[in-house]
Amino acid sequence: MLDRLYLPLLALAAVGAVALALVWPQGLGDRSPDPFGSAPVQRTPAMQAQMKRANDAAQRHAATARDALRKAQAQALDPGQ
Repeated sequence: MLDRLYLPLLALAAVGAVALALVWPQGLGDRSPDPFGSAPVQRTPAMQAQMKRANDAAQRHAATARDALRKAQAQALDPGQ
């Protein structure tokens, strides 16, 4: 008897969750369908510039780490350097 009430409610909740996922704003990614959509934050010029600065800093940090590792390996192979 409980299944007669529970399973249709569960199916209705699942359909409602899917419908809500189709129209709810998607955060920082692509635009949601109208009328709920707005310009994605990641596509604004200020955010693009900030992401570029962060990427450049990460690349500089990785290059510095690689250079330090190469120097350490060279010193281990030839201590006279």
